[in-house]
Amino acid sequence: MPADDPSGTAVADRLAARTLSLVDQPSVSGHEDRVLSAIREALPRRMELLDDADSVLFVVPPDRRAGVPFVVLAGHVDTVPIAGNVPGALDGSAIVGRGAADMKGALAVMLEIAGDAQRSKGSVDLGLLFFGREELPFGESALLPLFDRCPAASTPDLAIVMEPTHNTIQLGCLGNLNATVEVTGRAAHSARPWLGENAIHRAIGALAPLADLPVRDVTIEGLTFREVVSVTSIEGGIASNVIPDRVVAGVNYRYAPVHTPQEAETRLAELLAAADVEVRIDANAPPGPVSLANGLVSRLGEAGGLPVGPKQAWTPVAEFALAGVDAVNFGPGDPQYAHRDDERVEVSSLVRCHETLRAFLGIGSIDDHGELEGTT
Repeated sequence: MPADDPSGTAVADRLAARTLSLVDQPSVSGHEDRVLSAIREALPRRMELLDDADSVLFVVPPDRRAGVPFVVLAGHVDTVPIAGNVPGALDGSAIVGRGAADMKGALAVMLEIAGDAQRSKGSVDLGLLFFGREELPFGESALLPLFDRCPAASTPDLAIVMEPTHNTIQLGCLGNLNATVEVTGRAAHSARPWLGENAIHRAIGALAPLADLPVRDVTIEGLTFREVVSVTSIEGGIASNVIPDRVVAGVNYRYAPVHTPQEAETRLAELLAAADVEVRIDANAPPGPVSLANGLVSRLGEAGGLPVGPKQAWTPVAEFALAGVDAVNFGPGDPQYAHRDDERVEVSSLVRCHETLRAFLGIGSIDDHGELEGTT
């Protein structure tokens, strides 16, 4: 950004300062009250608060216009547990700290855009949805209860879920199935293993088909999702001189949005059928569909010259789909930094996200004095 651009510099400074302020408010999943309070205080006063309960803040324009698209920017306020990375810091051109990439930088952009939209209506009616518990299992979602108690949350023409995508549009999302596999045997003295049945040896054979399973590519609308099955934990054995009689393993299956949750469960059962083991489904978050047919998605891409790809992860796009709302992933954070101890977001990425959303929403450009042109 040119040093002689006072308006652009002011935006960058505000975005950096707000991101750092949000990072400095710990909000591990289930403990989001403080950060939600800070966001509530920062919201433009003229927006109408439709929901403020159960770790959710949902605001809309007070004067929705007939025939004007209604778009909601959605962002989760919670983070994974802190790892010595709060408070945050400004490290050169980046904000560093827990949640910087996933996704407090995006929350800062949302609040900046909300202020812009108050000064210049633009060509889109803008709503903002902040919610907690996104990093927890699907069954603990804060979004699904919102859709049940607040009908307006299911009315947007498009939801932009501001997950870290490094300022690209990422469509759809993978389903996320977590299962526990239990392998049983019979205990014995390790000097006489033939008197027992080694559950660890059985588990090696049972889980080998998953370890050897190749990545399966699934192409939808020209976008390739990669289906993967991984053993993510394993536990068994009680002593070095005892043949183990039980092994428990965690399995994670990420599946493409051409499959239903039930189909995913069936496939996992088939992969383990020959092993004669017990499979328990712990959680199964459905995939999110690809929303290329929605014209607002093309408009967003054109606003920032954004590349389009698949979302190789699970996101709340799937929850919006369950509520009948088209949704895409677009945010300033770089996914490679999400959940890392050195989590960070570049200030320039925040600025680019802000500029893209301002263009998409049809909000006037900033003049040389830092004011929005065409304000009313």
